[in-house]
Amino acid sequence: MSIAPLRSPETPSSPSSTTQPSIDFGSPDSLSQIRSITDVGTLNRFLHECIAFQRSLDLSLESLLSRRPELDRQLTALLRSSPPLLDLAVSEASNLLASSESSASLASSLSSHVRHLDLAQSRVDSTLSRVLASLDRSRALESARRALASDSPDLESAAKAVNSFLQIDENFPSEEDELRRDMLDLKKRLESLIRRNLTIAIDSRDHPSVLRLVRLFPLLSLSKEGLQTFVSYLKKVVSLRARLDFEHLSELADSSGQPDFVGCLTSLFKDIVLAIEENDGVLRELSGEDGVGFAVCELQEECDSRGTQILKKYSDFRKLSRLANEINSYSKSNLLSVTMSSAQQPGPDPREIETYLEEILTLTQLGEDYSDFMVTKIRGLGNSGSEIGSKGIKAVKFGSFSKMVQDLTGFYVIFEEFFMVENVRKAIKIDELVEDGVTTSMVDDVFFVLQSCCRRAISTGSITSMLAVLAGATSLLINEYQDALQQRTREPNLSAKLFLGGVGVQKTGTEFATALNNIDISSEYVLKLRHEIEDLCAEAFPSQTDRERVKSCLSELADISNTFKRMLNSGLDQLLQSVGPRIRPVLDSVATVSYELTDSDYAENEANDPWAHKLLHSIDSTVSWLQPYLTPNNYDSLIHLLIDFVVKRLEVIMMQKRFSQLGGLQLDKEVRGLINHFSEMSQRPVRDKFSRLSQVATILNFERVSEILDFWGDNAGHLTWMLTPAEVRRVLGLRVDFRPEAIAALRL
Repeated sequence: MSIAPLRSPETPSSPSSTTQPSIDFGSPDSLSQIRSITDVGTLNRFLHECIAFQRSLDLSLESLLSRRPELDRQLTALLRSSPPLLDLAVSEASNLLASSESSASLASSLSSHVRHLDLAQSRVDSTLSRVLASLDRSRALESARRALASDSPDLESAAKAVNSFLQIDENFPSEEDELRRDMLDLKKRLESLIRRNLTIAIDSRDHPSVLRLVRLFPLLSLSKEGLQTFVSYLKKVVSLRARLDFEHLSELADSSGQPDFVGCLTSLFKDIVLAIEENDGVLRELSGEDGVGFAVCELQEECDSRGTQILKKYSDFRKLSRLANEINSYSKSNLLSVTMSSAQQPGPDPREIETYLEEILTLTQLGEDYSDFMVTKIRGLGNSGSEIGSKGIKAVKFGSFSKMVQDLTGFYVIFEEFFMVENVRKAIKIDELVEDGVTTSMVDDVFFVLQSCCRRAISTGSITSMLAVLAGATSLLINEYQDALQQRTREPNLSAKLFLGGVGVQKTGTEFATALNNIDISSEYVLKLRHEIEDLCAEAFPSQTDRERVKSCLSELADISNTFKRMLNSGLDQLLQSVGPRIRPVLDSVATVSYELTDSDYAENEANDPWAHKLLHSIDSTVSWLQPYLTPNNYDSLIHLLIDFVVKRLEVIMMQKRFSQLGGLQLDKEVRGLINHFSEMSQRPVRDKFSRLSQVATILNFERVSEILDFWGDNAGHLTWMLTPAEVRRVLGLRVDFRPEAIAALRL
């Protein structure tokens, strides 16, 4: 039965339906709004709106009341049709409820049966497993009995049978029974046989049999005992070989032979490393990665014992302690002999010391390589952070062998410093001019010694040793080597010796030039040495702290290089003071030359240069003969110092003259000639040296005073003026044809 939707009757249009009142008469606030009105016209308008609103309410009420009969009819029809439908819905719901309850009861019963069946099946499976386990136990016991019953027992089969029995017992624990007691008796018998056979194999050094028997220990739940026994065997093998090598070494040392300490130590390290590497799998079978760590710790004890013994024997054989005391005594006596001017006592032979240095370096490097390998091996294990891993690393880094290596390194530092000092002093003492060279032998010899010693110190891997040797090298450069360089430049009355009879003396010039060259090349070598040490240390010492320490020490080398450069500049100034007086007369003659030129004067100067050619010829004859004896850098530096000397003197002279425009043109031509000639003499640019003089010549070439403004200030372009505004006005004032009023009126 469908119920037709109710339709609201159309209401007739009214004024209120089209026109909205100015206030809402249905709201509580409308009364207060009306009470606040004081205008009569407004009250009349609101009254009409209120009447219209009341009429619209009446129409709406009548419309709602007119729908009541229709609603009553529909409600009556609904009451007639509802009871049958509701009864049918109730009946269907009851049937559905009964069906659901029946299904739920059936499902619960079925689930209970399934649980019972599953429990029964589990019990059956457990029973079957125990039955099978009992049968397997019996078979394992029988198999173990058969394996041990023969005259030559099959230990591997017996161990596997015992292991199978023990695993079954672990999975299916039971009360003590006869089978278990019998198996435990067999297990004890088997353990006794394995231990006895293993002892025989170890004594006879039958390595394959040892490996075969040791692998049986984990099957009998004796992994720890097997590991300890096997590692003890490895220690015994290594110790036996090391003892034989050391006895042979001692025989050679005692009989004044040539014992091979490096070979003996290498053999020890090789045996230890091979013992770990070749048996890595067995160690892991016995106790996993802990087995490898345990073997490292135990074998390190053998290294500490035998390795320390070898190094002590070497120290005694070479008498390192006594030699170190001799070197210290020699250094003190040498210092006293210098201060008291007494005769020096002879010290140890540096050539013999160099042999010891190479031997010590090889031995310490062997120890360092071995330690790095062992530490890397331990850290490569997954348990490197465990107690046994930490113990292994500590044993390698801080054991007695490591301490002995440190003692050797201490001897190395003493010997290296002595070797370095003695060879540097010897290089200074036998210093001589190198054939076809511009320096003496001292420079290359000294820096070769320093380079070799620093490289050797870095290769020790000890930051302390490297810094000590580097400090010694720095001290030698600052003191003895610097004194040797300065000694050659201390030439009193150099000018007289350099130009004897007005002619350059080759011997004196060569000696002084070589002294300057030594300083120049030494300054370069110091920087090269610094860069090389810095690069090598970056690879050898990756720690940031170590790099900072090296950097701090290397900064002193940069200071030494700067000191040498200052010494070089001082020597070049001394050479310039000897050369300067030779060309000073030609420069002074420029003061007599007139620049108030007429056309005929200018033409005469074109044909006969008044001074420039004479000056350049004087410079060539005074300086050029030194070029073959000076390094390119020194010769260029001398030329530039000479240019400064010439330019400074010419500026003073020119600022005291008067110029015509042709005179300015003459000066410009002469300045260009000087620039071109000096450019040929020097490999460095020289034009900037003549900047001020060139600008003076340019100003003196102007046709009028105001022309300077075309090149000044914003109009300068790329030209950088080296003259101040006051100097520009002074130069303009040198022109005889420029009025002072025009010059003063310039705004520069």
